[in-house]
Amino acid sequence: MNLYSAPLWAAAFRPFFLLGIPCGLAVMTVAFAAPLVAFDRLWHGHEMVFGFAGAIVSGIVLTALPSWAGTPEIKGRRLALLVALWLAGRLALASPLLPPWLTAVVDCALFPVMAAMLAPQLARVPNRWYLLALPGLLALAIANLVFHLGLITGNAVRQSLGLHLGVYVLLVLYILKSGVFIPVFTSNELAGRSPAIERHLGLEVAAVLSIVALGWMDLGGWPRAWVGGVGLAAFAINAVRLARWHGWRVAAAPLVFGLHLGIAFLVLALGLRAAAAFTPLVAAEAWLHAFTVGGIGLCMIMLLPRVALRHTGRPLRLPPAMHLAYAAMLVAAALRLAWSFVAAPWPAERLLQASALAWVASFVLYLWLFGPMLWRPSLPRS
Repeated sequence: MNLYSAPLWAAAFRPFFLLGIPCGLAVMTVAFAAPLVAFDRLWHGHEMVFGFAGAIVSGIVLTALPSWAGTPEIKGRRLALLVALWLAGRLALASPLLPPWLTAVVDCALFPVMAAMLAPQLARVPNRWYLLALPGLLALAIANLVFHLGLITGNAVRQSLGLHLGVYVLLVLYILKSGVFIPVFTSNELAGRSPAIERHLGLEVAAVLSIVALGWMDLGGWPRAWVGGVGLAAFAINAVRLARWHGWRVAAAPLVFGLHLGIAFLVLALGLRAAAAFTPLVAAEAWLHAFTVGGIGLCMIMLLPRVALRHTGRPLRLPPAMHLAYAAMLVAAALRLAWSFVAAPWPAERLLQASALAWVASFVLYLWLFGPMLWRPSLPRS
């Protein structure tokens, strides 16, 4: 039997979810144990952005493009190569034996190779908007390279710059993906009760450009007033965009409503970034926690079950226990955000640990409920 004909290599979401989620659990467990262990926050940030989130984004993008853009599925040997590159990056970061330059080469290889595989396919797709996936992947590679250049030179500021750039790239990717997925999913849920929700192209472009401008000014050290002003504009544009999707009308459908809630945390993050530029009462890093734990965490824990069910031939029905995972992620986001506003060390430390524990519980529940679907054969499609 050919090894690459196994169900694991039939679609990208299978191996990337099975490896990416345990990676995130391991990194978050270290955060939960701090300060009992030596804790490198830059390493933690890197592995959450480029390790955990990088794997999940890879699995979602490579699975979504064949369904939405009609590109051929990347599977078998080619998929195994991409997974091997991701895994090699994790091992390289954990090994003290490799020289830093070699660690950088190994860890930065995934997204350029993935973009090279996708480019010929996307070039043949009539809808040219799907080509935006390529600069997104390459921007993640550049952000990772900036981090490693800081690691090689011992420059913590440059490492932090690479991490923040990676977060902004993820922010743009989430804006792009949500603009495709959420109106369709919401319209499907409201079918027969309401007209389809149409995308407003001008608003979608403005949402992306506002965040690109905010990232450019924020990372480029522009005056606080400029950063705050552009942050307010990004907040307003994305709030209007979210409101047009009528998320409150699908509150009874957790698979869809949760995505609206995740994007709401993204919008909140933009508001917090703007507020931090105008007042010291809002911590400079509060927006990061609202986006990474609230926005990314909620969107992932809502989207991953849909991907597993839809792409293994199962009906879109949630196991009841999955609602506990959703509640745990919401608690994790709220506690992480509260941590940003607490100055006293003891309660702040407890909030951080409780948030990490809730985050871990959410993804452990997902693996327990959906993990077997990822390595078993799909069901016959009706």
